[in-house]
Amino acid sequence: MAQTQSSLSESGGLAGFFKFAENGTSLKTEIIAGLTTFVTMAYIIIVNPLTLAGPNANTGMDFGAVLMATCLASAFATLVMGLLANYPFALAPGMGLNAFFTYGLVGAMGLPWQVALGAVFISGCIAVLVTLTGIRETIIRAIPMPLKAATGAGIGLFIAFIGLKNAGIIVDNPATFVALGKMSDPHVLLAVFGLIITGILLVRRVTGSIILGILITTVLGLFVPAGDGKMITNFVPGAFGIFDKPPAITPGLFKLDIAGALKFSLFAPIFSLFFVDLFDTIGTFVGVASKTGMIDEHGNLKRGSRALFADSLGTIIGSLLGTSNTTTYVESAAGVNAGGRTGMTSVVVAILFLLSTFLSPVVLAVPAVATAPALILVGVLMCSVLKEIDWEDVFIAIPAFLTVIMMPLTFSIATGLAVGFVTYVLLALLSGRGKEVHWFMYVLGVLFIIYFAVQAGV
Repeated sequence: MAQTQSSLSESGGLAGFFKFAENGTSLKTEIIAGLTTFVTMAYIIIVNPLTLAGPNANTGMDFGAVLMATCLASAFATLVMGLLANYPFALAPGMGLNAFFTYGLVGAMGLPWQVALGAVFISGCIAVLVTLTGIRETIIRAIPMPLKAATGAGIGLFIAFIGLKNAGIIVDNPATFVALGKMSDPHVLLAVFGLIITGILLVRRVTGSIILGILITTVLGLFVPAGDGKMITNFVPGAFGIFDKPPAITPGLFKLDIAGALKFSLFAPIFSLFFVDLFDTIGTFVGVASKTGMIDEHGNLKRGSRALFADSLGTIIGSLLGTSNTTTYVESAAGVNAGGRTGMTSVVVAILFLLSTFLSPVVLAVPAVATAPALILVGVLMCSVLKEIDWEDVFIAIPAFLTVIMMPLTFSIATGLAVGFVTYVLLALLSGRGKEVHWFMYVLGVLFIIYFAVQAGV
């Protein structure tokens, strides 16, 4: 009888819609895969609100609203990915992109957060346009792989720098710009502990290492004095302990200022949002899809346009809800390794993101020093792409290095990207290697030079 029920469940509506048999999977496997993916990326539920609206952000955004926007945008985008493209991929606000939003657009450029959300919306619209028109293939071919790799590594350093700053491990110094923080400070000591414990979990390949590290550090913070009569972690129980009704999303819902973002001075930041999101997504697609049979004999992604459309649409919806760019997470590989092969995996992840909206007491209790180790270690992982750069070829090494180093030093992904692209084009022209450069790179080079001129007030 049990076998008959199992057979019915495998041949029912879900199995037919997601094509379980064709993909060699089952409902049980897909559910386990969804749980696995969710656990590995659940840290974003805590990290994103702290990055956009935490005590170190100074954006003016409402923490609870960002928490809701994070969960809802992730759930919506992941659900569209599963239902439209039938991919076992999960989406959420991207690391690096959220830091750029806070410390670049709002912090360094002084934009109101509403205008910054408008820039996110425009970048999402551009992504939809290039996906539907096929322009994305031109962009992919135009930008050399070393510059793509340098962008990823630069963002990694940028994120790690923010993590070190939030932890108090590095502080500002008028003589040397930065210096080592006060290592006896309980906040610093707790962050260092979190860094060590999360690092150990990653080395031992424990599923959900980053979220576990955040939670362990947060719990320890309940017993570490902050020096002001309080503990570093301040947990206020909800109506049902760790559960409570979802926070209000209205403070950030539909508050974006699109008109305010339609300025040429915002060309580079908007392009940077689009560029980083696009290549982050494509890199994840290719890397994860190669393990799932989603790449055809010509090397193209099956249903790739649908998947890219779902990713781009996620950014647009996220900006309307009140969060930074939503992108496909490389942590989806964890679910794929657990057997996930269809969009049912994504549906499970989406449901879990929706359920997470009831965990606001836990998220509100997490101190910034508990998420700092996550930022540092995510930065470490992102720097793995540096091996794809031929450092012996100076023509490539110079713009790649400038792209990487200028992002953390200028506290701007856009500036690092612009410096690297302009340097690459100028080196090509002045060294007789101009024919090696795609014409689209010259267009970008000219636009970035105009951007610098506008910024300088020329």
